[in-house]
Amino acid sequence: MGSFSIWHWLIVLVIVLLVFGTKKLRNIGSDLGGAVKGFKDGMKEGENAADASQQKIAGGQTIEGEAREKVDKTAS
Repeated sequence: MGSFSIWHWLIVLVIVLLVFGTKKLRNIGSDLGGAVKGFKDGMKEGENAADASQQKIAGGQTIEGEAREKVDKTAS
């Protein structure tokens, strides 16, 4: 925990609780959790939009194939 001991961090925690109060800290925590959830939902929507645009490019069909290595016969 850096150069501070556990007792230093406990004292800081007690001071923060006294200054802000538990209700305000609980509200901040729920707001932060909602923001993280919204960010994750936005990232999923972005991925879905990218997948949809890739399917439009391919005509909505899945293209299957095999990649083969080109062999240079002149090198042998």
